[in-house]
Amino acid sequence: MSAPRTTQKLGLQGVLSLVLLAACGGGGHTDGNTHPSVPMPTDTVSGTVRHNGSPVAGARVLLFSTNFNTFQQTAITDVNGGYSFAGLGTSGNVPADWLIWTMKPDFGFYPAVGSGAEVIWCGQNEFLQGYNTGGVGLDVTAIHFVSLPNASLTGADFNAFDHNNAPVTLARTGQTTVYATGDDGGQHKGVAWPGTRFVDHGDGTVTDQLTGLIWLKNAATCTPTTFPQALTEVGALASGAQGLTDGSKAGDWRLPNLNELESLVDASTSSPALPEGNPFTNVSNDIYWTSTAYTGSASGPLGGWKATEAWAIRLGDGCYINDNFNNLEATSSNGVWAVKGGTGGLAPLQATGLWCTNTTGDDGNVQSGIHLTYPRWIDNGDGTTTDTLTGLVWMQQATISGTWAGALAAVNALPGNWRMPSRNEMQSLADRQQPNHADYFNNTFNFVAQYTSTLGTLYQAPVFTGFAPYQYYWTSTTDASDTTQAWSVFSCDFGVYNTPKTNIGYTLAVR
Repeated sequence: MSAPRTTQKLGLQGVLSLVLLAACGGGGHTDGNTHPSVPMPTDTVSGTVRHNGSPVAGARVLLFSTNFNTFQQTAITDVNGGYSFAGLGTSGNVPADWLIWTMKPDFGFYPAVGSGAEVIWCGQNEFLQGYNTGGVGLDVTAIHFVSLPNASLTGADFNAFDHNNAPVTLARTGQTTVYATGDDGGQHKGVAWPGTRFVDHGDGTVTDQLTGLIWLKNAATCTPTTFPQALTEVGALASGAQGLTDGSKAGDWRLPNLNELESLVDASTSSPALPEGNPFTNVSNDIYWTSTAYTGSASGPLGGWKATEAWAIRLGDGCYINDNFNNLEATSSNGVWAVKGGTGGLAPLQATGLWCTNTTGDDGNVQSGIHLTYPRWIDNGDGTTTDTLTGLVWMQQATISGTWAGALAAVNALPGNWRMPSRNEMQSLADRQQPNHADYFNNTFNFVAQYTSTLGTLYQAPVFTGFAPYQYYWTSTTDASDTTQAWSVFSCDFGVYNTPKTNIGYTLAVR
């Protein structure tokens, strides 16, 4: 998809600070026109919505004023996928500030804007009613445009996605042993790993041809340390130091986000849980940092995001490390493994969804990966939901439960080629901006009352039906370090944990 010129992450509270500035300057309605007989200039905004390069007609494009916290205009794309807004004022004590996004049933979207505007992620709490934990709920991916004289915007475009052109294709987990009928080892869904997955360049770096990521060959190049120090050390890495001769400069390397470190995990092996025959050296079975904040530790309103913990993964078996256990940013000492790149692989990774940032180099600041679509979920009206990011179709019923073998058999017995999701498939549902996935998946989002007359009440229906809070959801992937256990995902923080197969857990069904 096309990349924006710049990318920012703002809650609407941040954008709406312009209103306060207007008030301090003598009132936001003063136009400053000393010649009332001469109309002040106005701007226009225009763009096109496309799906696989073809125009999308009938999409609704929304123009939201952050100065006055109202929807100013709506437009419907024509047969050529085009839309436009006119009469955008350019006068006043503060510039007119706008957010633009689009919606149409059966599609998710992501902006493809060039110069003159930027892409931002906006918190929902100003214009939507929904659950609100730590100031986070449904986020909107929008084009941010500021009206200035003679600054009309063209090319405010959007790409549309559905199951036919989902931007992310998941890779296999690596598991090939069959432990039960219909499990991950038997299904092995996803992109097959290349015959030669890792390329050792002989300069201290290794390219993963599956994801396109470039890793340090020596996993102990940086010594275990705290999270802030890890970011500092990785940011300073450059060719000529620590055995590197790759021509890199300071700032090229980064601490991997949660999806990036997870991509190295091979579900078929353990000690460490990395693909056999890989060229890496000094890989520990211990815990390694990711750059992704553990959002379960979030406090304060959106825009005042404070996290004291970051996700980490134990590479001995691939288990995620959750809050208050070896991931306190300021005091825990974990392994540090640097990465760069992320394009050109067979299965490029999705972004984690996190956009709140605490410091330079963390996940919310870097946002590596393919961005999440918006709206992401398509309610197919038949008890299924399509993820426009991955193209996977999910059964909305989230209440199937039993032991691992019992739940697996129950999903296998469903009509319609359903299966229990693999570790990679289940984890792909995560949006790390959400501090509680169960609340998010169960919630109905509505426009607040002042908008229902023009835009309708429902904004997003619940993604799943009866998604159980504080429960473990099975994956079809067995824990290779202890085959009496399977990998499961905790419904609230969406961490991946090993759970005895005899426990009672829930499952989703996917195809």
